[in-house]
Amino acid sequence: MTKYLISFDDGAMTFPEEDLPDMADAARAVRVEAKDAGVWVFSAGLQHQVPSVVATDGTVTDGPYPETKEHLGGFAVVDVPSREEALNWAAKIAAACRCAQEVFEILPDPTD
Repeated sequence: MTKYLISFDDGAMTFPEEDLPDMADAARAVRVEAKDAGVWVFSAGLQHQVPSVVATDGTVTDGPYPETKEHLGGFAVVDVPSREEALNWAAKIAAACRCAQEVFEILPDPTD
């Protein structure tokens, strides 16, 4: 099987604050469904912040582009047999979280 990263921009979740409990319940339901299907690997939300970049020499800077308004808001990793199935899970997550999702195939570990 192949792992896929399903992610969203933190500015993409735009809905009234009073809808947050319903959205959280829907997101939990998708996670439970994916766990029951045996495809769920991991998920997390990320604190809104400008990322720190650590260069090869150890220098730390804000960036890569501090003026960027888009930041990763959260992600899930699923392990599924095809991109089509990853897109199906992304559609379920998008509906639950009320925002578009991006899907990326994770390269296999070359030592496996």
